[in-house]
Amino acid sequence: MTDQPTHVLTFEPGRTAPVETLTDDPKAVDTPYRSTSWRHFSAPERGALAGIWEAEPHLERCVCDYDELCHILEGEVRLTDAEGRARRFGPGDSFVVERGFRGTWENLSFVRKVFFILR
Repeated sequence: MTDQPTHVLTFEPGRTAPVETLTDDPKAVDTPYRSTSWRHFSAPERGALAGIWEAEPHLERCVCDYDELCHILEGEVRLTDAEGRARRFGPGDSFVVERGFRGTWENLSFVRKVFFILR
């Protein structure tokens, strides 16, 4: 590992151990799915978490009590709000899902993203 400035974190592969999660609550998802995340930054006292997240295709019902910045690295997602308005995002797209979003997050394919969550 090379020297780097103090208080500068990189998202280099192998820097953190992967965290695997099974989401199987039938109230939230139609079909259980597994995701993997690498949590490169965590500041619980500030409600912040950032890293890389990936998961297979799935549809999840969301009621967000946090703000999340997303940058899609691979794959395609569709977000649909409670009123039925939808938007697709793919590689290179960045967006924020604001606290209060109600609707669905759908991975239309395998998805890999950079995320920053602020609670």
